[in-house]
Parts: sequence; structure tokens; C-alpha cells
Amino acid sequence: MLRIRCLIVLVALAFTAACGGGDDPGGAPSASGSASPTGTTGTAAPGEPAQVARGLEVPWGLAFLPGGDALVTERDSARLLRVASGGKVTEIARVPGVRPGGEGGLLGVAVSPDYARNKHVYLYFTAANDNRVLRFVQDDDGLSSPVEIVTGIPKAGNHNGGAVAFGPDGDLYVATGDAGRQDLAQDRNSLGGKILRLTPDGDEADGNPFGNAVWTLGHRNVQGLAWDGRKQMYATEFGQNETDEINRIERGKNYGWPEVEGAGGPDRFTDPIIEWTTAEASPSGLAFADGSLWAAALRGERLWQVPLNADGGADKSAAKGLFQGDYGRLRGVARAPDGSVWFTTSNRDGRGSPDGADDRVLRLTFGG
Repeated sequence: MLRIRCLIVLVALAFTAACGGGDDPGGAPSASGSASPTGTTGTAAPGEPAQVARGLEVPWGLAFLPGGDALVTERDSARLLRVASGGKVTEIARVPGVRPGGEGGLLGVAVSPDYARNKHVYLYFTAANDNRVLRFVQDDDGLSSPVEIVTGIPKAGNHNGGAVAFGPDGDLYVATGDAGRQDLAQDRNSLGGKILRLTPDGDEADGNPFGNAVWTLGHRNVQGLAWDGRKQMYATEFGQNETDEINRIERGKNYGWPEVEGAGGPDRFTDPIIEWTTAEASPSGLAFADGSLWAAALRGERLWQVPLNADGGADKSAAKGLFQGDYGRLRGVARAPDGSVWFTTSNRDGRGSPDGADDRVLRLTFGG
């Protein structure tokens, strides 16, 4: 049995009042905090972000434990961290087998909906020859009992995807990239350029449309997954040169890459609910809270608030780009059990301009 001893490292003790103030080319709420029991309409404006922690190194994935602490991955160091709301940061483990490089490394994290019983944590990472998802038991001694959930996801210097989250149905969704090979996105038998749907043990989930692990296809590079209060699924999508997207994800749909970027393609492809120029967005993490989707923008250096209509659509004129330029590149987003939204900066990833506080974990709360 693999046993990784736990190292306690105080990275930060910062829970302050509000902080004022590159680009990547081209059912029940889950423990990741991406679902919400509230309705799908709302436009509440948040307050200013409060700093939870500072001094992290390229945080990527963000998911919550039942008690309210967050698990945060660091892409390049391969560290899995536990971040408490009061600012204490604990290193749980350096995940074995991670091979950082380019946009690859330790990426997404998901917490089992049954974590209180099984202590299962799922990690998406770049290994020597592929991207993969492993399940671990997380306990006082670190991580143990690794189980391969899915392997063989294509890897490259970029377009590695990396989002992993449990849906309201209790199944595990895994978002992959095309690894720079555009043809993979339309190949139903490839794991590249897809959203996959698996059981918690890694089997193909019942009801998948193509008789394999694939749930949807035609994706270029998905790094954010979320569900609204009516259990509708959404994903961020990196465009190439012109158009970034948020898509409403539905069983078996084809989202067009590489034949179309953005809306307006042939009828066999599904249009996004909202799109931006790549300079406005390069969207990574995604969460749903308080009636809106919240999308972290890397090149756009802002947090997009996208209010959802009653039918789960969006009107770009109602979307707001918050904190533009205040914190630099933004990567991870997740809804906490208390309803707040946490997000992370990504200024130490080689494409940003870090200051002495980077990288940071920040928290938004809502009035009322």
C-alpha cells in the first residue's frame, strides 16, 4: 500500500478583510461545491473578495470537504493542500507519479459525495505517458490506497483538460483536452477532447450515449464543470484564436471543435450559451452560486459572473467581468458549503506577473 506521510507546512495565515485591489492559447450538491440548492435566476452583486491564503504555487483544482476546508492542488509542485477558512494551509501530500510540464501537472480534484464514510479523493494529473484520474483515501497520514479510475487520456504540452467533479447523479465527470490533436475531439473512441462520465469506481456509467465512457464530444480544452440548482450541467471551453465559451452540457451532444469555434456552425453542433473573445476570457474554473455561473478568466484577468435565465441560458449583456486586473490571472473556482465562492490566482504559472502575495486563495460572500 502506498503511504505518503503528511507534512504540515504553514504557507499562510491570512484571513483579512477585503483585498482591493498571459494567456492560454487559443441532485444533491457535490462535495466540489459546484451545485447549489437555490434556483437558477439571480443577479446579486458580491462584496469585495477576502483573502483566505497567500504564497501558493500555481494552484489549479479546488474542492471542498464537508466541514468547509478546501482541497487545493498545485500544478507544478504536485502538492495537495488543505486550506482552512481561517487561512491555515496544510500539505497533505506530494502526489506520486505527477510529471509537470507546460500546462500539465497536478490538475483537478474532486471529493466523494460519500466522503464522510469512505474518505475518497479523486485527482486528475499528467503522468509520464498520459493524463489520468486516480482515487485515493485521504487520512491523517496523507494519501493511501491509490486506484486507477481512468488512464490513457492524451497528454501534451497544452490542452490537457483537467476538470473532475461529481454530478448530482453521483457519477464522476472528467473533462479532457484534445492534446493539440484536433482530430481526437470528433473521434468517439478517443478520450481526448471529451467530457467523460464514470461511476465512482471507474466503470462506464449506465446511460452513456456511445457505449463507452464518453458523455459529450467536440471539445478543445475544458477546465471547468458546474451544475445549477436544477441539475443542468455547464462547462467552460477555451477557444483557439477568436471565441471562448460556456456550454450547457447535454447527453451525447457534439460541441463542434475543430469544425466550428463559437456559435453558428452546422445544426449537428450545439452552440454555447455565452461566448467571449479570447482576450476577455480564456476561461478555466467554473462554479454555480447565487443564481449565476462564476468563471475564472486567465488571459482576461477577471471573474465572470453570468446570471442564468429560467431556461438555463444566458444573456451576455447581463454578464459582469468583476475585479478586472485586480488580482491578475484567475484559475480555480468552487462554491463552498456555506454558499460563498472561493477562487484562486495563477500568476506564478509562467504567464502572469506575480507579486509578493501570489498565488492566492480568495473568497466572495453575498449580501442579504
